[in-house]
Amino acid sequence: MSRSLTVKNLYDKKFKTWPFSGVFQKAMDNPETSGIWLVYGPEKNGKTWFSLMLAKYVSSFERTLYVSAEEGTGRDFINACKRADIETGNRQLQFLEYIPIEELEQKLDSRKSPNVIFLDNTTVYADELKGGAISRLKRKYEDKLFIFIAHEEKGEPYTAAAKMVKKLAKIIVRVQGLTAHISGRCTGGKISIDETKSALYWGSPL
Repeated sequence: MSRSLTVKNLYDKKFKTWPFSGVFQKAMDNPETSGIWLVYGPEKNGKTWFSLMLAKYVSSFERTLYVSAEEGTGRDFINACKRADIETGNRQLQFLEYIPIEELEQKLDSRKSPNVIFLDNTTVYADELKGGAISRLKRKYEDKLFIFIAHEEKGEPYTAAAKMVKKLAKIIVRVQGLTAHISGRCTGGKISIDETKSALYWGSPL
């Protein structure tokens, strides 16, 4: 049975947070290192590029796994990694093609498992993430951070699973026109993925 908390107990709780700096700190503050985040947006607007930039950044703090379930690890994905300036010496960041959630959990149960997991994307995992699977992952791996990438339809994350992720997400990133618009439990703001192309898309500097 869970023990109730006094106000003092509540206020004395400690949380592990990311020591972000620069543009990430400005938009996201110093967020908790666990929970659920969402990155979504229209096709060909920079979702993968931004997600890889974010994966590179968080891998400087924690072991990170990027599951490229939809695109795989072919030439286009490799080129996206290069655009994100991911260096060959980065041993904290690893990649997988599609892996069933059941097998992913086996990896996460291992002693040296990653602490940050990117799942790209929710369309591929739509069936496996039904029936409360997202909440179950969150509860089972309460010390890990899951970052889901999703397509967009009519301005909202596509698939029921992606909509549920949005409800549970502490940080929400909508990528459009090579600009990441950040909201959720943070200051919020914009991060330009490519300043020149973003300015061309939006018609003026951000």
